[in-house]
Amino acid sequence: MTRTRRTRLSLALSTLLFVAACGGGGAPSDEPDGPPPLAVDEELRALLPEEVRDAGTLTIATEPSYPPASSFAADGRTIIGFEPDLGAALGELLGVRIEFRAEGFDTVLDGLSEGDYDAVMSSMTDTPERRANADFVNYFRAGSAIVIARGNPLGIHDLGGLCGETVAVESGTLHVDVLARGQRNCGNQPIVVIESSSNDDALLELRTGRAGAVLTDYPPAVVASTDERTQAFFQLASDVQYEPGLYGIAVARDRAALRDALAGALTSLVRSGHYQHVLDDWDVGSGGVSVVTVNGGAV
Repeated sequence: MTRTRRTRLSLALSTLLFVAACGGGGAPSDEPDGPPPLAVDEELRALLPEEVRDAGTLTIATEPSYPPASSFAADGRTIIGFEPDLGAALGELLGVRIEFRAEGFDTVLDGLSEGDYDAVMSSMTDTPERRANADFVNYFRAGSAIVIARGNPLGIHDLGGLCGETVAVESGTLHVDVLARGQRNCGNQPIVVIESSSNDDALLELRTGRAGAVLTDYPPAVVASTDERTQAFFQLASDVQYEPGLYGIAVARDRAALRDALAGALTSLVRSGHYQHVLDDWDVGSGGVSVVTVNGGAV
């Protein structure tokens, strides 16, 4: 959420200049500006599989069209967001370098099973169906939200308002299932669903008028409706989050040692306050978890 972070920096600088100009001030704050410092935890590092310790690198796949979780920076190559920031912190504790790799969401678990990367951290909700192929270290909670055109020309306010409309979603996401369940209440006015290859492509369907709404996760929905580059085109239908669930870092089921190392490191980040600092820095603190679970999603 680069706009918010730039705004926060500008406000801080303005305040500093005002105080300096007025000659005011007092005792400087003792609160640190950044998150608590991190160092390698040798007990957690020992939990890592030997091949990961030897390689010194952990590769994590993500679909980078989901700000503020994971998205491309202005250079079009660097993946930024609260997921890469949390990943980097996990790497510091485990003594390995974290590399985020862009992958398509609808096939990302297939690549995990085939050993193409070590883990998936891509705003993926932990569900029984997905747990058939992976274990999940839960790190965030969010639900679905409806994005509509600015001004709400179709008068959409809730899921019921999607009946008879065309709705774009990212392929492979739970939003496809949410719409399928919503169809039951639509009678002879079904929802026409467009499945797009990314969240960005789904939003493009809305912006160009080929869709009347987008169903996506609440955090990227908020970004689309508030970012200075897109807020003229999009708004939220409401602040309701439909069917909220736990995101999880997906790890292949035959790599329990890696799963446990990640769960232990994430627990350490939560306890130290580093985890909450990262979420607050991306303005998603309300979605944080207080206890790290494994496979703690819906049953």
